[in-house]
Amino acid sequence: MSLSSHSPAGATGTDVHILESAGTALVLLPRADGAALPEVVHWGPALHGGPSTYAALTAVTTPPAPPSALDEPWPLTVLPGEADGWSGTPGWAGHRGGAVGAVRWHDVTCAAEGTALVTSASSGDGIRLELRHSLDEHGVLRVDASLTNEGNGPAPLDVSALRAILPLPVRADEVLDLTGRWCRERAPQRSRLDHGTHLRASRRGRTGHDATLLLMAGTRGFDWRTGEVWAVHTAWSGNHEHLVESLPEGAGRHHAVLGGGELLAPGEVRLYPGETYAAPTVVFVHSTEGLDGLSRRLHGSLRARPRHPSRPRPVVLNTWEAVYFETDLDHLKALADTAARIGVERFVLDDGWFGSRRHDRAGLGDWVVSGDVWPEGLGPLVDHVKGLGLEFGLWFEPEMVNEDSELVRAHPHWVLRPAAGSPREWRHQQLLDLTRDDAREQLLERISGLVTEYGIDYIKWDHNRDLLEAVHTVERGDRRRIDAPAVHAHTLAFYRLLDDLRARHPRLEIESCSSGGGRVDLGVLEHTDRIWTSDCNDALERASIQRWTSLLVPPELMGTHVGPAVAHTSHRTVDLGFRLLMALQGHAGLEWDITTCSAEELEVLAAWTALARELRPLLHTGDLVRSESPDGTVLVTGTLDAERRHAAYTVARLVTGRDAVTGALPLPGLDETLSYAVRVRPEAGLPAVVQHTPPAWWGAALSDEGLVVPGAVLARVGLPVPVLGPAQGYLLELRAL
Repeated sequence: MSLSSHSPAGATGTDVHILESAGTALVLLPRADGAALPEVVHWGPALHGGPSTYAALTAVTTPPAPPSALDEPWPLTVLPGEADGWSGTPGWAGHRGGAVGAVRWHDVTCAAEGTALVTSASSGDGIRLELRHSLDEHGVLRVDASLTNEGNGPAPLDVSALRAILPLPVRADEVLDLTGRWCRERAPQRSRLDHGTHLRASRRGRTGHDATLLLMAGTRGFDWRTGEVWAVHTAWSGNHEHLVESLPEGAGRHHAVLGGGELLAPGEVRLYPGETYAAPTVVFVHSTEGLDGLSRRLHGSLRARPRHPSRPRPVVLNTWEAVYFETDLDHLKALADTAARIGVERFVLDDGWFGSRRHDRAGLGDWVVSGDVWPEGLGPLVDHVKGLGLEFGLWFEPEMVNEDSELVRAHPHWVLRPAAGSPREWRHQQLLDLTRDDAREQLLERISGLVTEYGIDYIKWDHNRDLLEAVHTVERGDRRRIDAPAVHAHTLAFYRLLDDLRARHPRLEIESCSSGGGRVDLGVLEHTDRIWTSDCNDALERASIQRWTSLLVPPELMGTHVGPAVAHTSHRTVDLGFRLLMALQGHAGLEWDITTCSAEELEVLAAWTALARELRPLLHTGDLVRSESPDGTVLVTGTLDAERRHAAYTVARLVTGRDAVTGALPLPGLDETLSYAVRVRPEAGLPAVVQHTPPAWWGAALSDEGLVVPGAVLARVGLPVPVLGPAQGYLLELRAL
């Protein structure tokens, strides 16, 4: 990453501040007198020529002033508002005792040492602002903002919003975001970037199954491999928002804006003198190589974190769809025996092991091993599992309680609810108030005690409802406020609980599950080790869910399991081969009572787990590339190592296509100067086909030696796809010669 300053023509005494890394640049223009916030001159592709080019850019791109508008061109600043001339969604909103006032930032300093740090005060309002823009070696830009109440008066400072906003050029004229629901997360939707505000707001108290993950704007027709794209992500597990906004008069020298931040309820953040609100990090990323370019930057940035999982991701067996609430010791031992024989490395006991939890209406919150089901505790099962050489994991849902629980009977005031009564139930659950130190400490002691007692290696941390009427009583000296919004405080308390638990048990791994993919964001991934991608283990549904989740989340952090033949959530029957194929696309595992499998099925599963272990060094570190057939019915998903010498491609047909023969589909990302040995890996499942003869290459690719093909042929033309039935596919492995 490089950083420099340069004075543009016509801006005496003013330096352009430049952050540039990995082909991306952010250019800020401070005011010489420190009387206003810096202007954002450019965010997007790095420009050839260095500082002098950016100085010239600054000088020549000042726009004209149209009629019936401000008399002079105005700047889009790092925190745009009305005082700048911006009539769109403001970067900051709030009030003190009902008085808004004209917020004028002064005493502005703009320092740059690997980051751009802006500090300022608001004239007469007693507000101190700090903004930090950090561009990492992968071209990922993180914006951190905070406000401090430096006033001396009795009225608190109520913060309504503190958003990160950056500009978009006129060539960004399409919007892509994701929606979804339980068991159908991450469904793409496109629209034109028209005038107005495209706002995606989540008030669910968690990230949400319909969370957009990334809100993207790009050049018309941008795709996986082509086009220029700008994207934003709010790294926060509570209420949040993303927006794209275009006004008829533009945005200073730009066309539109892209932004995000925490979505705050009225009165949720109230700062008394000396207090600070730190907004969640907002992540921005730009790519000139389509959506794959976004993924490459984001995945590289995540993998560079000090706490990113570095050891091989163990093959998992989770017991939920194997036994549900029927936690019989002998059955579980047999399940573990079978799992060990086929190569599973981690055994996770799901719901039903504690208190009176024989169904989902009672016991939640009572994190004590059930003496009725486990008269000798969990020791006999844990010892058996670990004696087989497997890691042991355990399911918790720490933030939720059933009203029918010993915890609620003993501490009814620990339930987060308004004075008027309990919120509507969701899966017969209410929310535990983690903002209470006594509730959080008891929870920490119970979980930590079990981790210590049983040597637990892994926790599946679930969260099965939206937070409705999430309010609590707040007291401040002689002030008492009832029914204060609590999502912000709860989210911070949740993060603190995770951090306290990991501080006590540094080797413990934690999964973020939220009725599947309801809490998938970069905020929670700072405190956990993987996400549960979806409660849906229907492999056909998973093909799309995993494809779009991996836009943000690298495969090694996505739980992807083989379920039973008939999917629990959709009741669809899917062939074993396709289930195996889809489960290789992330952190592989099983969610199935494999004690019911035939000897032949177990042999197939053993070969599959061996393949997962063989390929995970590639699949969990390589670059993702994606393409599809023109009608979208066949998906190609590839992973390549840094040198482009080793690759694996999944080719999957979802439904029947419009053409009798799909034709040849290129394998993107390969080095066209190399030749590759191409093999079909049958351990990932062989497809059912509807054809008289296979394509000419198929037979040779099934051999151990594979078929040698020039990289230029594979990348530019591709291999003809067999006539696959719906929900069928295959795995290709390529090695350069």
